[in-house]
Amino acid sequence: MSTINPFQIHPVSSGPRLKDPVCGMEVTPDKAAGSFKYKGQTYYFCAQSCLAKFQADPEKYLAPKPLATPPSDAQKDVEYTCPMHPEVVQMGPGSCPICGMALEPKEIQAGETANPELVDMQRRFWVSAALTIPVLLIAMVPLLPARITTWLELVLSTPVVLWGGWPFFVRAWQSLVNRNLNMFTLIGLGVGAAYIFSLVATFLPPLPVYFEPAAVIVTLVLLGQVLELKARGRTGAAIKALLGLAPKTARVVRPDGTETDVPLDQIHPGDLLRVRPGEKIPVDGVVVEGASAVDESMLTGEPIPVEKTPGDKVIGATVNSNGSLIIRAQRVGAETLLAQIVRMVAEAQRSRAPIQKLADQVAAYFVPAVVGIAILTFLGWSLWGPPPRLAHALVNAVAVLIIACPCALGLATPMSIMVAMGRGATMGVLFKNAEAIELLYKVDTLVVDKTGTLTEGKPTLLTVEPAPGFDEQRLLYMAASLERASEHPLAHAVVTGAQERGVSSGSADQFQAVPGKGVLARVDGIEIAVGNLAMMQEVGVDVGDLLPRVNVMRAEGQTVLFVAMGGKIAGFLGVADPIKATTPEAIRQLQIEGMRIVMLTGDSRTTGEAVAKKLGIDEVVAEVLPHEKRRHIQRLQESGRFVAMAGDGINDAPALAQAQVGIAMGTGADIAIESADVTLVQGDLRGIVRARRLSRATMGNIKQNLFFAFVYNSLGVPIAAGVLYPVFGLLLSPMIAAAAMSFSSVSVISNSLRLRTIHL
Repeated sequence: MSTINPFQIHPVSSGPRLKDPVCGMEVTPDKAAGSFKYKGQTYYFCAQSCLAKFQADPEKYLAPKPLATPPSDAQKDVEYTCPMHPEVVQMGPGSCPICGMALEPKEIQAGETANPELVDMQRRFWVSAALTIPVLLIAMVPLLPARITTWLELVLSTPVVLWGGWPFFVRAWQSLVNRNLNMFTLIGLGVGAAYIFSLVATFLPPLPVYFEPAAVIVTLVLLGQVLELKARGRTGAAIKALLGLAPKTARVVRPDGTETDVPLDQIHPGDLLRVRPGEKIPVDGVVVEGASAVDESMLTGEPIPVEKTPGDKVIGATVNSNGSLIIRAQRVGAETLLAQIVRMVAEAQRSRAPIQKLADQVAAYFVPAVVGIAILTFLGWSLWGPPPRLAHALVNAVAVLIIACPCALGLATPMSIMVAMGRGATMGVLFKNAEAIELLYKVDTLVVDKTGTLTEGKPTLLTVEPAPGFDEQRLLYMAASLERASEHPLAHAVVTGAQERGVSSGSADQFQAVPGKGVLARVDGIEIAVGNLAMMQEVGVDVGDLLPRVNVMRAEGQTVLFVAMGGKIAGFLGVADPIKATTPEAIRQLQIEGMRIVMLTGDSRTTGEAVAKKLGIDEVVAEVLPHEKRRHIQRLQESGRFVAMAGDGINDAPALAQAQVGIAMGTGADIAIESADVTLVQGDLRGIVRARRLSRATMGNIKQNLFFAFVYNSLGVPIAAGVLYPVFGLLLSPMIAAAAMSFSSVSVISNSLRLRTIHL
């Protein structure tokens, strides 16, 4: 039987990722600082220092590390990661070897799931609070002799410090062993110093004791951990809400006509499913029978229900409004759009924004700097402080250690990113990574493809113009009867347009396609020709009287098909790719946002300029090949423009990859979506407006968090060191420092949660 290597991580999209057995960070073999083979297994390391430690004692780092709370069997099978350091991944809960924070599940689960860390911290907090309150009362109201008071404080505070604060001491020790100093290093040093000094002072009176601050600090830090864990749990609310949309069962229509409710995991592609009014559509599929309006707002952000008839696609987890539908399942399980959205958002939430580099650089030096300041504070008060100098030195040094909060700095960016990603998903906007959400608000030029982006992406019959002596129905009947035999997209538009107008079609004989010109056939014994002007010239039909009207249609972007019957012109048909109903409003809003809109299309210049004129687009570049689209974006970038590209086809993939931000229509090709940084689920350009506003709000929120964290630490540490004492005679109590430290991280998370409710 093969054994599982706990330091082997499952392959991700970027290739195999391995865990450094010393510090726990993820590394890839090609980027590892070194490797070492032990007992037939090769281990990779993030730094030479980790490699040296492992070589000295491999078994020390391969032995399983005990957890504060033993995980359940179900939790052991779940991957956990750190919100501040997504490269840290392990099976089951625990604490981050870098920052000491509690790990959380890598993939968010539907419904309420137990958080072992929160349960443990709550239990420790309530027990510690019950013991700390008497310690406070004894210290504040000295009714007993000093020696008895001291011993009572010792008895009551010892369980608080040693049991309630035990996880903090464990993480502090791990931070020293791993050489990743963090918040718990400071807490462990501060509380440990106060408690040990007090323990010694108990046996060497008349030295003062500080059991009260030690107990209060532990209790307040526990309270902060409880509040922080609860707040962190709310950052995944949007994903939980999406997961909760999926119905648990589906009603299968059997071949014999019977219907049965079965669990969703038993549905297979091709199954026929009935969706009754008010029910959720169980999987992605296509309507085969019935008509109804479907509310897709939970996935697209658009509140208006979408009419569905046979042939239309439906999305799993959306709500059927007023009619009964029978759908054929196409994508089930992990292949549904809902599952893909959840997976994409979960991965994006773990990515890092470039702005986080600043916080990472500061955090690397933060804790050592605070420890140094605490030592200097202790020495300064010991040498020049008022009596009792040792007591003042200890209190102020502990206050410096306790008030500093590197977690507020580290959480500033990832918390905002996590909330923003979830908010975007509920609006039909999916960000591939954190960098995309940071860059989008900087965009000043939007390059858009025409077909499928500005337009519907499928030709539609718009104009039926009979010549004198012919009627519309007769013209349509003949044209549709002939075009039924053709596979050309324009032919499909003619046949579909005739059906929508209630005109049936007959059969055609002697069908013949003339490349580049049109088609010929006999319908009901009459010679019919449909095609362009060259086709009419070939069959000897004069269209002179219709040309003025034809030129108007062409100027409007329509492709004109002439129809000849029995050697005479019978009229013409105008086919075009209609502009999406939401496109004009989207273009207007984007231009109000100050963006320059450039259309980049492979269609003819006449068609492109006609569409651009209707929409008020700033610039048109037509008749370009896929590689030329990419070059044009390069030219815009070289001219100093910050470019986003929106497209939906395979031919758009190179341009999407070249732009600073690639935006794919979710209704388009998979390769376009994979090449893009942002995906609009419903292919509605108004989503770019919402995404840009969300990007701007997120970056503002991150800057607020970073400002708060920097200012808090910049002011808090000097005040705790006693800079106000010479002028105002003020000192900061370690207990107040503990309260401030505990609530600083909570404040950052609470500010990030505001992104859930901002108006976009």
